[in-house]
Amino acid sequence: MALAGVRVIELAGLAPAPFCGMILADFGAKVIRVDRTKVAMAMDTQARGKQSVAINLKTTEGVALLRKLCVQSDVVLEPYRKGVMEKLGLGPQELLKENPRLIYARLTGYGQVGSYATAAGHDINYLAMSGLLSRLGRSGEKPYAPLNLLADFAGGGLTCALGIVLALLERTKSGKGQIIDASMVEGAAYVGSFVWKSRSIGMWDRSRGENMLDSGAPFYDTYQTSDGKHMAVGAIEPQFYRQLLKGLQLDAEELPPQMSFSDWPELRRMFTERFASKTQADWSRIFDGTDACVTPVLSFDQVSSHPHNQERASFMKDSNGEESPRPAPVLSRTPAEPCLTSDPVIGEHTVKVLEEYGFTSSEINQMLAAGVVECNAAKAKL
Repeated sequence: MALAGVRVIELAGLAPAPFCGMILADFGAKVIRVDRTKVAMAMDTQARGKQSVAINLKTTEGVALLRKLCVQSDVVLEPYRKGVMEKLGLGPQELLKENPRLIYARLTGYGQVGSYATAAGHDINYLAMSGLLSRLGRSGEKPYAPLNLLADFAGGGLTCALGIVLALLERTKSGKGQIIDASMVEGAAYVGSFVWKSRSIGMWDRSRGENMLDSGAPFYDTYQTSDGKHMAVGAIEPQFYRQLLKGLQLDAEELPPQMSFSDWPELRRMFTERFASKTQADWSRIFDGTDACVTPVLSFDQVSSHPHNQERASFMKDSNGEESPRPAPVLSRTPAEPCLTSDPVIGEHTVKVLEEYGFTSSEINQMLAAGVVECNAAKAKL
């Protein structure tokens, strides 16, 4: 796989950093999640392919151990607010002195500098600070956050993974590591670059929810079908719009022009009425094979059985039968080979990993006895 041979230390966190670690693991990196001791259950639902080491960082021995693991690795991925790692003596400056090739990725909401650098927050806050949230929502309604996807995952975990891969590539030329300051505010804003840069061509001149791509246009929206399901319509270009009208059995000559803003409410009423007259399956049969840009809104239960997704094997099941998306993109020579076994329990691989990092059985047993580390390999087999 593309990242085979890369060793990553991921400090356990929530949502964005685990997603970043999972991406790296899916594509071949050896990702070791460092968990706290005396924790009953991991909150990481994106632990696929990772190993878990449980270290008591409230002990000086635990901190010293983590330092050794970090400086013997290629990447450190940490999700804490500014200053937490420095208080432990494990900040990037200290670790890079010991291993100049180390890539130290810091994934936070507001970044490492600025007046909000130490502030708490979540996806909705970072999205708000990026400017994007002000553009999301229906006309006449308050801004609407689309799950916690844009800042946590697109602007956070995925953007951080890109930064890590870029730093690994650059290291092949310079031989040096570097620090990655991944701010979810900036990542979300960067993902929204099209919105920012297309303002100059008038795409967002109208209020929120009244523009072509934000649910303002009747030909770029979702519609309920007679069975309570929905169809998604994205017929922007004239040739696609004509096929939409044909499928809906509407005569273009009897309708107002597609781009007549004042007539959009009437067009939406007509489209709503038509879509409500048939089931989702009916509309799928009508529009499949056309360029009308009309597709069913598939539920999680439906996606893997759709013929297109089936042909591409876009979704997969793990050893517990749980379904999830296949890693993307697909590389032709070195595709991802995601681990389909159960996610690790906390401390499942403590002994195994420490042995791989050069610790002797005697040293490991001493740390186990002193409570510096925990090993739950037996629990994992139950």
